[in-house]
Amino acid sequence: MARLKKYYQTQLRDELKNKLNLKNIFEVPKITKIVVNIGVGEAASDSKKIESATSDLTTITGQKPVITKAKKSIAGFKLRKGVNIGCKVTLRKDRMYEFLDRLIYIALPRVRDFKGLSRKSFDANGNYSIGIKEQIIFPEINYDKIDKVRGMDVSIVTSTSNNNHALELLKGFNLPFRK
Repeated sequence: MARLKKYYQTQLRDELKNKLNLKNIFEVPKITKIVVNIGVGEAASDSKKIESATSDLTTITGQKPVITKAKKSIAGFKLRKGVNIGCKVTLRKDRMYEFLDRLIYIALPRVRDFKGLSRKSFDANGNYSIGIKEQIIFPEINYDKIDKVRGMDVSIVTSTSNNNHALELLKGFNLPFRK
């Protein structure tokens, strides 16, 4: 069992129930999935770029990504409908908790000039999004084998629609927020 999952089930869930004054254990917010997305705009002109991005994402998450395609043509970006422009992975259950563990305790401390995550990145439904500028903050990535430094988006989807409840949940997992 993943370390953060065990921590959530044994300790954090009860603490959140008391802190948020919830009556039922099933009302306590939980993380339902984590979506990791890499947009590869230059893949429209060079198809080898998307293969490099998918191999990086596979190495980071341990799961094969789905290649995303352009929904419509945009002449200004020289983009045609149906062209591969990115890749994404949806993590659930144990893999989700293992990725979150590596993100919080290994990857985020390796970010240059890191001052904490913004509290304003919640959407109206209690989900949190993080933008990462470099994939090389993950120790699984070999710096010598990458062709380009790419950014990625990490979306943490929670079961609550209340942003304050979601913030308390993520604080309980020790996500480093700014003061």
